[in-house]
Amino acid sequence: MSEYRLQQLIDGAWVPAADGGTWELVNPATESVLQPVPFGGAADASAAIDAAHRAFKSWSRLTPYERADYLMNAAAWILARVDDLARLTTEESGKPLSEAAAEWRSATNYLKWFAGEAPRSYGRSIPARVGTRRIHVQPQPLGVVGTITAWNFPVYNLVRSWAAALAAGCTVVGRPAEYTPRSAMLLAQALHDSGLPAGVLNVINGDPAAMAGVLLDDPRCRKISFTGSTRVGKLLLDGASKTVTRLALELGGNAPVLVFPDVDVAAVAREAVTWKYRNCGQVCVAPQRFFVHRQVVEEFTDHVTRLTEKVVVGSGLDAATQVGPLINARQRERVETLVREAAAAGAHVLTGGGRPEHLPRGYFYQPTVVSGLTPAMPLYQEETFGPVLPIIPFSEVDEALSIANATEYGLAAFVLTRDLNTALRVSEDLEYGMVCVNDWLPATPEAPFGGMKQSGIGRECGMEGLADYQETKTIFFGGVQ
Repeated sequence: MSEYRLQQLIDGAWVPAADGGTWELVNPATESVLQPVPFGGAADASAAIDAAHRAFKSWSRLTPYERADYLMNAAAWILARVDDLARLTTEESGKPLSEAAAEWRSATNYLKWFAGEAPRSYGRSIPARVGTRRIHVQPQPLGVVGTITAWNFPVYNLVRSWAAALAAGCTVVGRPAEYTPRSAMLLAQALHDSGLPAGVLNVINGDPAAMAGVLLDDPRCRKISFTGSTRVGKLLLDGASKTVTRLALELGGNAPVLVFPDVDVAAVAREAVTWKYRNCGQVCVAPQRFFVHRQVVEEFTDHVTRLTEKVVVGSGLDAATQVGPLINARQRERVETLVREAAAAGAHVLTGGGRPEHLPRGYFYQPTVVSGLTPAMPLYQEETFGPVLPIIPFSEVDEALSIANATEYGLAAFVLTRDLNTALRVSEDLEYGMVCVNDWLPATPEAPFGGMKQSGIGRECGMEGLADYQETKTIFFGGVQ
């Protein structure tokens, strides 16, 4: 794997941190060090913005067809190396190899889609009130864009922003999570090796506060796309007021799953277990709180408990593994605390609830089913980001909607029913940016992704995602003869 340049990319060159700093990257399945990677600070961020600013003028003046070629070439580069890329991602993130490979293949869909969408970013002509006037509306790229992304999907979180920004004509400074920087460096290499001009895409790794501070304070950085916690999102909102920097914030969720009594309970239970434990539950749109109608709650609970007990936990590099480790010790301790406090307050841990005895090293936690929750419990109220499946019964549609909406989050929600009226009413009344009806994956390149309330602002993906990297300019011509 010597062909891969696992360093920072600044102004077209692969470089160490400006101050020589490094970060010992750890495999969460073994707790062993994978390798040292560059870990810099404000100087690296400033150099990357300088490079992106210099590159913007020429990059933005390319035709969308020319920019699309680079994205298509990067997609081909990835597809030729998926197995290698997936292994490197699994080693640093812990997710099963099959999930890492799927994430890399999915990345090519985003590159290809935005390559195709860029030429369709049309302006328009508006009829004027007088014959000597013309009015044209023209979208233009914002400028330099900063991305700050989370570790749970170290390729997907980046590619949806980078592909849209580059297609729109923006240049990019990307700061990935320090726990999964290699995936970002590999995605950057895919674009760099496709011939992308120097400075158009820059990737830095280092101190999150210092680098975010540079992105916020430099008026040349016109937008920041952030994936992470609500707490940090609010800090970015405060900081963005200094330079009126545009923000796109994807701040996580606490997704409700409404299971109505007319479904095939066994089939829904199988799907629930598959999607709940994907990436060890570390998914912003993960089905989180399972509100199940009282007519079928006992049957549903029996099914998911039995299926959960059969889930194979282990290293993501093992082909038999279905659920890997959590990303680090702190995240595991948080999940343990949420489950332990819920049990102490009267909840029932039906299976799991601890560390697997056969895996003494690594940040593993057993897939866990919990019932008997109350709204006062943090496990009910907070985003768990772990392999915990809480079950809460309900009786009426209005009750289900009320408890599902009673949260500060509003990213994704799931509805399982065969009744069209129920599906329509509930999907319309749920206060969430994305609602899946008899579906479990609210993510695709062609549709907007984003939340309501404290789950964030702005949209990634779809034509809305491309427009979010553009300014709208209105041009008035007078005195036309």
